[in-house]
Amino acid sequence: MLNSKKIHFEISERKVLLKVFDVVFVFLSLYLISYFFDFQYIKFSKTNYNWNLVLAIYIYVFGSVFEMYNLQVASSQLQIIKSIILTSSTTVLVYLLTPIYSPFLPSNRLQIVLFYLAIFLSLLIWRSFYVKFLASHRFVKKVILVCDKEQLEELMSGLKNADPHYKIIGYVNSDDSNLSALNTNEEVLAIPLQKLDEYVRNNHVSEIIIASQKTDSITVGLYNQLIQLLENGFIIKEYTQVYEAITHRIPVQYVSRDFYRYFPFSRNNQNQFYLTSVRMAEILVSVFGILIGVLFIPFIFIGNLFGNRGALFYSQERVGKNGSVFKIYKYRTMVQDAEANGAVFSSVNDSRITAFGKFLRKTRLDEFPQFLNILKGDMGIIGPRPERPVFVNEIAEVMPFYETRHIMKPGLTGWAQVNYSYGDSIEDSLIKLQYDLYYIKHRSVFLDIDIIIKTISTVLFYRGQ
Repeated sequence: MLNSKKIHFEISERKVLLKVFDVVFVFLSLYLISYFFDFQYIKFSKTNYNWNLVLAIYIYVFGSVFEMYNLQVASSQLQIIKSIILTSSTTVLVYLLTPIYSPFLPSNRLQIVLFYLAIFLSLLIWRSFYVKFLASHRFVKKVILVCDKEQLEELMSGLKNADPHYKIIGYVNSDDSNLSALNTNEEVLAIPLQKLDEYVRNNHVSEIIIASQKTDSITVGLYNQLIQLLENGFIIKEYTQVYEAITHRIPVQYVSRDFYRYFPFSRNNQNQFYLTSVRMAEILVSVFGILIGVLFIPFIFIGNLFGNRGALFYSQERVGKNGSVFKIYKYRTMVQDAEANGAVFSSVNDSRITAFGKFLRKTRLDEFPQFLNILKGDMGIIGPRPERPVFVNEIAEVMPFYETRHIMKPGLTGWAQVNYSYGDSIEDSLIKLQYDLYYIKHRSVFLDIDIIIKTISTVLFYRGQ
């Protein structure tokens, strides 16, 4: 007999739900306004379907830029209101200013007001409903871990930090599957093997996650229990797969040196058409970036003259593709002789960074000279952040997989940069490495577009490092 699990939406399903109903509510609102009021700006017909398609694309693109589909933002009433205001305003403004792809500007200003209110209020109503009735409890997933007792806290922390809707309610100690029931944690119950089937059925468990690293820990009795649950419709997954799907990171600290688990990496790393297309885009973007950067030089020069009082540019050795060392170019953001006592990680509130230098970092203006590195081919637009040789040698000694970052060119932005805050320790470098390896493994056009959108969000929300 199949289990009676509660309905649960996966992370990807939640994002699809948000995207689909954003558009559905906007179109429904526009239809109702045109039905009850004299609203003529946008009509729904077979001949004008392209107007609707363009509007849907704008909502999705600007919603992504302003973090409407970030699940943490979407679950917070205050944060989502800010995102809705920015998304609605930008969507309406761009839609009105692109009459080639949208209707011509209305002569009656009231039409513009109605258009804006329809989009804003529909998104506000739908997202308020989502926060109140869906995000809070519908997405809770009850999970049981099969793991070694000493790993329990680390595994729980990894899942809970990645997705707060993952609720681990019990675990089976794979070191001792016959263990009697014992509370080892305020929230988690140690489940004896003989009661596993009963506990899973009675507590509406959504998933059973196998996280034991010791193959011989999965005894015949435990294996038979898991097979029986699987045959009865319960979902059983492996921890590293779950972790990667939720966090979009490779759990290198958990799998140790089992490198074979992650081959092959993305085929696009050897796809010549993809690589050639990316290189052509990099040349175009770098030329455009250099031209834009030239316009900022007078203002940055004046700011540097009074705020930094030193050389405007500086170069530094970084490790690039295949471990080759190159010189990276940046606007200087620190005081002179910042490393008189040796190389150290830059931290969030680093006293060596000047006030003007902090502005340059937050706005990412300090990185404009790196378009020269991109044009030369030392760097790409997207890739792992290039690190200094002294730190690479230090980190590689204690961290497996670190050298794997160098199978591709470093980037001006990347998956780690847009998903993790400033890193000033070995532990932070480990988390960034997890993101970098995820990008190398899943590298694609769609992931590149996602990174570019997140980068735009980082600049607009003044979250540079």
